[in-house]
Amino acid sequence: MLTKRIIPCLDIKDGRTVKGINFLNIRDAGDPVELGSLYAQHGADELVFLDISATNEKRKTFASLVKDIARHINIPFTVGGGISSVQDVAPLLEAGADKVSINSAAVRNPKLIDDLSRAFGSQCIVLAIDARTVNDNWLVHTNGGRQATDIRLFPWAKEGQERGAGEILFTSMDHDGTKAGFATEALNALHNLLNIPVIASGGAGNKEHFVEAFTKGKADAALAASIFHFREVDIPDLKLFLKNNGVNVRL
Repeated sequence: MLTKRIIPCLDIKDGRTVKGINFLNIRDAGDPVELGSLYAQHGADELVFLDISATNEKRKTFASLVKDIARHINIPFTVGGGISSVQDVAPLLEAGADKVSINSAAVRNPKLIDDLSRAFGSQCIVLAIDARTVNDNWLVHTNGGRQATDIRLFPWAKEGQERGAGEILFTSMDHDGTKAGFATEALNALHNLLNIPVIASGGAGNKEHFVEAFTKGKADAALAASIFHFREVDIPDLKLFLKNNGVNVRL
């Protein structure tokens, strides 16, 4: 049985790690290099680094910061933010990233998923999907959650898989930053629909929520930010708790 992964997320704005609630009310959470190094030491399975303002401000993720973070860690590392072409990806992989995450650009140009998976391999491509419920439908949002679309979560995730995405990173905007738990029903539906890994994001507030994401939601990995950044939950304690609750994790 494959081990479930714990993934701290470093949302970066102006070179600092930040965190908000429902994608708003952003506050500082520390230095990304220091945090990345700490999480690697504490047993995180992977890291995700998202430049949350890159797409909205029409600029690219800073490869120099990626290089700095990668130099301090020894675990797989995903980078996203402002990636809109094959040419954007090579400098990030050369700087030390193992995978790239695409979101808004893929919605605008779905062929980007095909192009990137062909150029770098599907194992390198994470399709990030930010969605919230509107009239009982999960609708995809872009530009850091600022722009609503009429695209539905489940058909889009399926299309992403068919075009060559290697993983789906699903963030429930309804749950993000609320610490009220993950969107387990939607996660379970994605699990049943897809045959690529699904990463749960949005809503982690305690250790029990991770158990629910892995058991009820059938997620392959769970991502969180503020509860790790502000030391509300420590990764070694979380992994021991998961193990004791029947979840297969790497200790």
